[in-house]
Amino acid sequence: MGRGKIVIQRIDDSTSRQVTFSKRRKGLIKKAKELAILCDAEVGLIIFSSTGKLYDFASSSMKSVIDRYNKSKIEQQQLLNPESEVKFWQREAAVLRQELHALQENHRQIMGEQLNGLSVNELNNLENQLEISLRGVRMKKEQMLTHEIQELSQKRNLIHQENVELSRKVQRIHQENVELYKKAYTATTNGFTHRELAVADDESHTQIRLQLSQPEHSDYDTPPRGSE
Repeated sequence: MGRGKIVIQRIDDSTSRQVTFSKRRKGLIKKAKELAILCDAEVGLIIFSSTGKLYDFASSSMKSVIDRYNKSKIEQQQLLNPESEVKFWQREAAVLRQELHALQENHRQIMGEQLNGLSVNELNNLENQLEISLRGVRMKKEQMLTHEIQELSQKRNLIHQENVELSRKVQRIHQENVELYKKAYTATTNGFTHRELAVADDESHTQIRLQLSQPEHSDYDTPPRGSE
């Protein structure tokens, strides 16, 4: 069977009330921690027991949470009043102008301009900033060069593999050409040999026929000699 619905009202028994407070307080703090971690929220939790004991939890620090809360409440109250809203935005604009002026002055000093009036400590701080910035630039440059070297090395390996494959193909084609040349040479040699044998055989038969042939008689008789 399921649990019955709990009536939300004050618990009269002090022991049960204290046990319930301890359990619910731990569960509430646990949920606040989970909310801060899961949702990247700034959470502040303040609990006073019936005896006046304080329990609190803050994801960052309780002071920063309270200061942020008070600032937000004041801003909300000011936004509800049109005159206060105008003053609020005027103050914001003045703060932004000051920040912009400070950034422009810092930029000029980093570029080596308007250094008059700076103390030795301020110059040392400026030098440290420049060294930190320079190290950052060099690290970024080194990372980019290392990445480019790795890419070029990979491309070189690919090109080497392609060259090896092409060399193998050229060798196979060369071997095939050699085999074809050998076959063609063998066929040509065999053809010449057969023809030479046939010519030699014909010459031998001709010589035999010439040896067996009889001399032909002349159509003219030799005239008899006259008596002396």
